[in-house]
Amino acid sequence: MARQLASFCVALSLLALSPVRDAGAVDLPVRKAGLWEMKVLNTGSPAPEMTMQQCTDATTDKDMSTSFSPMGNSICSKQDIQKTATGYVNDSVCGVAGMTIKSHAEISGDFNSAYTVKSTSRSEGGPAGAARDSTTTIEAKWLGACKADQKPGDIMMPGGMKMNIKDMQKLKDLMPKQLPK
Repeated sequence: MARQLASFCVALSLLALSPVRDAGAVDLPVRKAGLWEMKVLNTGSPAPEMTMQQCTDATTDKDMSTSFSPMGNSICSKQDIQKTATGYVNDSVCGVAGMTIKSHAEISGDFNSAYTVKSTSRSEGGPAGAARDSTTTIEAKWLGACKADQKPGDIMMPGGMKMNIKDMQKLKDLMPKQLPK
């Protein structure tokens, strides 16, 4: 269960990577408004391949950085985003469910039609105690305008589940300020 939670948190943080801004680090571009499809591919993790869609606009991407940056700051001792010749690199160290997760992500693309996030991570600790290496690739592509029944922030998950990223703020408010060690 803890590994599934960690995988979900890593996937969610990678989903949120597109608009994240960290004080003193480089700002990533805001994604083009509309419907984005994100295919999440995992290796070395029990998390299955997943394809989801998100309706977004500039305000929602900026709101995501406001909502997730403080949450990331409370569970991550390091978040460093730097511009490179081919895109961006993000290095982080976070604590989730008694585990330490060290990640390195390479982000490339134009944020208008497509972008890719390739992340490698090492999880240590947790209930099983064994270290685990995993690789996650997010392939995101812009599909066009959001559908008539969608509003910015809506995420359509596999199986038809729909949630709005703005509701994640409510979940963040329920999290303890400091996770138990």
